[in-house]
Amino acid sequence: MNKKQGIGTRCVQAGWQPKNGEPRQVPIYQSTTFKYDDSDKMGALFDLKADGYFYTRLANPTNDAVAKKIADLEGGIGAVLTSSGQAASFFSVFNICETGSHIVASNAIYGGTYNLFGVTMKKMGIDCTFLAPDASDAEIAAAIRPETRVLFGETISNPGGVVFDIERWANVAHAHGLPLIVDNTFATPVNCRPFEWGADIVIHSTTKYMDGHATQVGGVVVDSGRFDWKAQADKFPGLCTPDESYHGLVYVDAFGQKAYLTKMVSQLMRDLGSIPAPQNCFLLNIGLESLHVRMKRHCENAQAVAEFLQKDPRVAWVQYAGLPGDASYGLAQKYLPNGVCGVLCFGLKGTREQTIRFMDALRVVQIATHVADAHSCILHPASHTHRQLSDEQLREAGIAPDLMRLSVGIEDLSDILADLQQALDSIDN
Repeated sequence: MNKKQGIGTRCVQAGWQPKNGEPRQVPIYQSTTFKYDDSDKMGALFDLKADGYFYTRLANPTNDAVAKKIADLEGGIGAVLTSSGQAASFFSVFNICETGSHIVASNAIYGGTYNLFGVTMKKMGIDCTFLAPDASDAEIAAAIRPETRVLFGETISNPGGVVFDIERWANVAHAHGLPLIVDNTFATPVNCRPFEWGADIVIHSTTKYMDGHATQVGGVVVDSGRFDWKAQADKFPGLCTPDESYHGLVYVDAFGQKAYLTKMVSQLMRDLGSIPAPQNCFLLNIGLESLHVRMKRHCENAQAVAEFLQKDPRVAWVQYAGLPGDASYGLAQKYLPNGVCGVLCFGLKGTREQTIRFMDALRVVQIATHVADAHSCILHPASHTHRQLSDEQLREAGIAPDLMRLSVGIEDLSDILADLQQALDSIDN
């Protein structure tokens, strides 16, 4: 696509340009394998000397078209789709880490990613230091070790809504010869493009706003193509020394800018197989076509809901970066001038029982573990996802016992507000 075209045009048309008589919508190539006329053509594919398809675990035309669209939206040179956002988080880091490596990450990230880095990958011999996102440059630099391989943050944290200072963290990372990975799930490329602020790799849970309708689970890793792996060859031997599992291939020599993504497919996807189904990618593409329209509505509705809740005397606090006075308001004005996202957090004055009564009274807003789709939905971690923890343990995990995560959908604003009003009124009875 023409990079000068608007984000909306690219949401609809990037990634798949049908020729005369071809289907306008991306076809579903629901096939595990692809046939070739002779052995040499197949062999060239396995040697990575030719482009094409031979097995869907490594590449599929439907998946590739959708990956190209997302890469275009983010301004990257390419992308790899995964079976979930968690798989994207793991692949993005493990592609350049091994036993003995170290990660520096913001602690204001999705709880699943926090556990991935702090528990599961630790068992693999990969250590992680977590820092507050507002840690000073000196504090970030002090956390970097000789074995550090990557810095990681989340544009807008889930669930807290903390905005990450991408440019500042990128500058520290680059000063130490390291890449910065940013999870851009909540902002989406409609509201923020982390590559423009210095990030090197961007990931998403495509399950959220990119899909927008809770129909598929998926993830994506997008590469800017700008990080010079070869200049830091001693830190990244997986990219800069021969891969004996693939004919002694040196990825940076053979593929240049695309070394990172090529290794991810030919090594990690080959061995771990966290692929999305072509059917899921088809559904994801339908969601992407309306992403630019939906994000505008999500942001407008969430801003109005945040302001409404802030004024209600029964609400103890509201956390939303679009509110003046919010701790992330200044960073939101820098990185998210066109809108934050549809997710906010708040707590009620009163008891946990009143919080539960409030949620049970909601009718338009649904109780659900999902977030960032067309439906308005709410979750109370203390009663749902983290119900096994005491209030003290919740606070230690960075979750207030009264915190509710409200994902504001694209329904009529008047109906969302009326539902919240009647539910608040119900706790007075």
